[in-house]
Amino acid sequence: MWVKICGITNIRCAKAVCRHRPDAIGLNFYAKSKRCVPVATARDIVSQLPFPVTPIGLFVNHSQAQIREITSFCGLRWIQLHGDETPEFAAGLTGLSIIRAFRIGPAGLGEVARQLEEYARRKVRLQGCLIDAHVPGSYGGTGQQAPWEMLAAGWQPHWPPLILAGGLTPDNLSAAMAAVAPWGVDVASGVESSPGRQDSAAVGRFVTMARTGRPAGSPIWHP
Repeated sequence: MWVKICGITNIRCAKAVCRHRPDAIGLNFYAKSKRCVPVATARDIVSQLPFPVTPIGLFVNHSQAQIREITSFCGLRWIQLHGDETPEFAAGLTGLSIIRAFRIGPAGLGEVARQLEEYARRKVRLQGCLIDAHVPGSYGGTGQQAPWEMLAAGWQPHWPPLILAGGLTPDNLSAAMAAVAPWGVDVASGVESSPGRQDSAAVGRFVTMARTGRPAGSPIWHP
């Protein structure tokens, strides 16, 4: 299970998180987010990450020029488009690996299907689709749960890998994985002591549950 810990805002937390060996961390550049990280700080964090951990820049309605400037300055190759960006916009970001975030509500997966057809038509290869809960007026990070049953029933095998987000915690992750069977999981508020400040013990529990399906310290049964 691919694991991303999002909302890193300082080097101390980044180092603590990386001790638990997630696959990726998220650096949020959305100015209105309570987890927004200064670009200079993000660059320092990236420079000190252990090699196996991928830093991913989260962008919300930035221009292509802003995205390229920030990714170049910070040394990023992966980005997460979390706003109203179109497939046409993404097609102009050649050279960057893209995760596209979708916020899903009662309207269902119809808009996701339409956009993914357009991404394919424009030959934009998405590394994954991050699915968050739809909360009016918000671009994510609300802690609200995504529609698990809808995703389990409607996600198509030919679509990009499904990364489940939205209200995940160490306590509900096992149920989420069983219900949705995602390729990866993404968490922010569910492992924080306060916005942008990760609780190392909670991160450890989350990563262990994602990787093994068991809480940290659980005995392994052998027949």
